[in-house]
Amino acid sequence: MTNHGEFQIAEFGFPGPLRERLIAAILAGTKTSTSSTLVEYSIEDEQLPIIGNKQTVVDSHDAAVAIIQTVAVEIVRLADVGLEHARDEGEGFVSVAAWRRGHEAFWHGTEMRAFLNSPTFTVDDDTLVVLERFQLIEALGQANR
Repeated sequence: MTNHGEFQIAEFGFPGPLRERLIAAILAGTKTSTSSTLVEYSIEDEQLPIIGNKQTVVDSHDAAVAIIQTVAVEIVRLADVGLEHARDEGEGFVSVAAWRRGHEAFWHGTEMRAFLNSPTFTVDDDTLVVLERFQLIEALGQANR
């Protein structure tokens, strides 16, 4: 993970429309949690989120758009993700099943498989996921949004 100013960078999804939707949800206050597979952290030897740490959220052009602070971190089996977390991801999920379908599509997508250097990567009930809850500390560069 690289730094942007004094804080580490937080990237949501991959550059493009999904990242921009997620950023809009963060700035609107509807996205207060996120999920990653545990294996993603090993790819770039990235440390797990730490409660209290602040991060700079960047958009698809690497422009800083927000500062967030981690308020909770949990590692659970994919099958154990709860409805509160799914709703708090701010993507309109009304059930854990819908959340899982959306996330499986992302995790099984070509961008993620390329990032993991695993063309057949799949998740199942026992896949460990990192659930991070955060709060928006400051919105940056609002004039362009």
